Amino acid sequence: MELIILGATFFGFLVLGVPVAFAIGLSAICTILYEGLPVAVIFQQMMSGMNIFSFLAIPFFVFSGELMLHGGVADKIVQLAKNLVGHIRGGLGMSNVVACTLFGGVSGSPVADVSAMGAVMIPMMKKEGFDTDYAVNVTTHASLVGALMPTSHNMIIYALAAGGKVSIGALIAAGLLPALVLMVCMLVAAYAVAVKRGYPAGKFPGWPAVFRSFAAALPGLLIVGIILAGILSGVFTATESAAVAVTYTILLTFFIYRTMTLPNFLRAAAKAVKTTGVVLLLIGVSTMFQYLMGLYEVADFAGEMMSRVSTHPWVIFLLINVILFVLGTFMDMAATILICTPIFLPIAMKAGMDPVQFGMLMLINCALGLNTPPVGTTQFVGCAIGGISVGAVMRTILPFYAALIAALMFVTYVPAFSLWLPRLLMGYKG
Repeated sequence: MELIILGATFFGFLVLGVPVAFAIGLSAICTILYEGLPVAVIFQQMMSGMNIFSFLAIPFFVFSGELMLHGGVADKIVQLAKNLVGHIRGGLGMSNVVACTLFGGVSGSPVADVSAMGAVMIPMMKKEGFDTDYAVNVTTHASLVGALMPTSHNMIIYALAAGGKVSIGALIAAGLLPALVLMVCMLVAAYAVAVKRGYPAGKFPGWPAVFRSFAAALPGLLIVGIILAGILSGVFTATESAAVAVTYTILLTFFIYRTMTLPNFLRAAAKAVKTTGVVLLLIGVSTMFQYLMGLYEVADFAGEMMSRVSTHPWVIFLLINVILFVLGTFMDMAATILICTPIFLPIAMKAGMDPVQFGMLMLINCALGLNTPPVGTTQFVGCAIGGISVGAVMRTILPFYAALIAALMFVTYVPAFSLWLPRLLMGYKG
């Protein structure tokens, strides 16, 4: 009965339009009161969930991404992408994919990525004669690569939701190949749609222009290399790498590029504080939720239900993907990770999936949810920039969805995409 109350109140609050963090917290409180547990349990679980040293990485990575967004780094990355692939059929679409991937690497946030790249690329593509729905779809889907990059704070959230079963450093290394796979799938989709619609190709500016734009963008792109090199060499931990990222970004935007202004710096700081507050609230209330799920053995119950459908690992993995996708359509990325990881990670591990590989599966599914109504944050931002309705974009979204799903299937059923680099660079034994 307690499990029914927990699930019914949670989904009931969501249907009523209550924000996810409050829906999680209120459903946990209702269950605790019904159970007759001391109310002090609520606050004990919240404090224990948030009082973790590794969580220092979250505000630092968020702040670094906001500084990149407001510090003028996007323009240099866009120019590099245009010079590299702008001469291919539908060149601006291809440039958009590459630019979103590169900026996602330095920001670590799909929402920051679509905000920065969309503000530059969507108006530019519309001006050059590209359809608005195409411009928005390319931008919003390519921006999802940011969830898999070394600067992604969602990796930190997953590592902690996994209960210490996975190394943050291994996750950071593991995200690089899936991000590359996702970029390639998106390039194929963008090119296929461009050919079908007869979009023109641009002109190649020559290698000197490519090298000049690369030199201009290189300081911003170095943030990924600095984080990886520092962690792999043991110079700093994954948590300390976030502080290094902020320090480097401040030096870059203020003294190298000289594009950061005081008003933009204050806006970046305010946005980082707001985002961090939301994430930490989610972590606190989700810890209560996880406590109750452990108390009522939800993971065992879910595993038993899935085993009744099939005992084949590939079917189990497919079911997990479907469930995560559905949940991700109406839940925030962090909330989905915090709630679903304790349930589905044990099931996936029992079926033979490594926790690092499951982390990549989780992040791609959650990223897919960011681009799917009713919650699709990146899609709403892209549509707002492009001045187009969500319905109009959804009518032509299938090729880009297919690209994302293809990348998800590669990561789900080919472990090497997630595990090769951690094993090569870090000696990961998983």
